[in-house]
This record gives sequence, C-alpha cells and structure tokens, in this order.
Amino acid sequence: MSALHDDPRVRRGMERQLAARERLLEEGARPIGWKLGLGTAAAMEQHGTDAPVVGHLTDRGLRESGTDIPIGDWGKPAAEPELAVHVASDVPPDGERDAVAAAIGGLGVAIELVDLGGGELEDILAGDIFHRHVILGPPSSGVPLDDLRGAIVLGDEGQYVADPLALVGDPVAALAHLATHLAAFGETVRAGEVLITGSIVPALQIEPGQRLEYRLEPLGELTLQFVA
Repeated sequence: MSALHDDPRVRRGMERQLAARERLLEEGARPIGWKLGLGTAAAMEQHGTDAPVVGHLTDRGLRESGTDIPIGDWGKPAAEPELAVHVASDVPPDGERDAVAAAIGGLGVAIELVDLGGGELEDILAGDIFHRHVILGPPSSGVPLDDLRGAIVLGDEGQYVADPLALVGDPVAALAHLATHLAAFGETVRAGEVLITGSIVPALQIEPGQRLEYRLEPLGELTLQFVA
C-alpha cells in the first residue's frame, strides 16, 4: 500500500498548505502545532485515503477558554472536542513506538472550531482542513489512556463519551503518523508543539447563542460561548 504522501492530491494540497503556513510565519505568526483531520472511516472512504490528513496550527487561530467566539458569518460552523498531544522533544520520523511515546510530554483537552465545506481533497488540504480556531487546555502527564472519559454539553443537549479514543485511536500512533507524514515534506514535529488528534464525537453543529462545555476527565474542561 502506498503512503499517504504519495497520493498526488495530498502532495499538491500539502505543498500549497505549507507554503501558506510559511507566509503566515513570515508575517509574524507563531507555529503552535498540527492537526489530524478526515480520519473517520466515512471520511477516508469519501476521499479515497487510508489515514488521516494533516493540517497546521498557529497562534493566529488560538483562542482562550471562556471567551465569546463570533461565528455569525461562517457558512457551516462546527465544534470538535479533541485530545491534544503535547510534545516535549523532537519526534523522530519512522521512529519506534517507544521513541515516539518518549517524546510526549503530556495530554490535554482541546477544541477545534471549523467552518465545514465541500471541495476536492487537494483544495481542502490547501485550506487547512476547514480550520478556524483552536482552544487548548494545559497538559497533564502520567494519565493512563484507559482513564479518559468525556462529557459534552452544547446548549441544552449533553452526552457522555465512555471511550474518547474510539474515533481517533491511539495518540502515540497518531503522533508517529504525523512525524512520518511531515518528514515527506521536509518538516519535523518539534518540542513545544501540540497535535490535536481529531474529534472524539462527530462534529457538533453550532450556532450563535449556544454555550459549549467540554470536559475530558481527568485532563480538564474548556468552555465557549458562540455569538453572532
């Protein structure tokens, strides 16, 4: 089976995305990490891929928990409650699992806000996979993955997530995939960066006036208020 980066759609899309990222950095943006997207079985079948694709994060999209987020002019706003992998040392590409795991400094709670749309895979990648904002909690170390439990309240609706990794999989494997994929484009996952691994539930459609509360035990909680 060929690697994801060998797909010409992925290669062209990533090259365009990384060029846009480089322009942002030249303008003064600070890189904070990476994201995985389109990683569900349905999304991979739709786009003809066999692994999650990769986007980037900078401080231009970083927002704080507890703040108001204007979404009134978005086309199809959605929130994705996620797990964040905080990187303590550079991640070796094609590294053994133990080496990748040793690069992880901790896990944290995260929310990504996206403005969903359609399009071809190359253009989706070039547009950073619908990314708009990211909200990050502080990292915690030494937390067994089996202990993770999620609780989400959006407006008047709540849900409990007994297995937050059921959709996104093992965070060590996710970080290894990221490092291998980025290496094909001359990039390295560096100490101090973060990886958000994908939504632990199907993306939540959001609208102005709603409040989102997301707790990922025992890592912490994030809250947002959506406004027009």
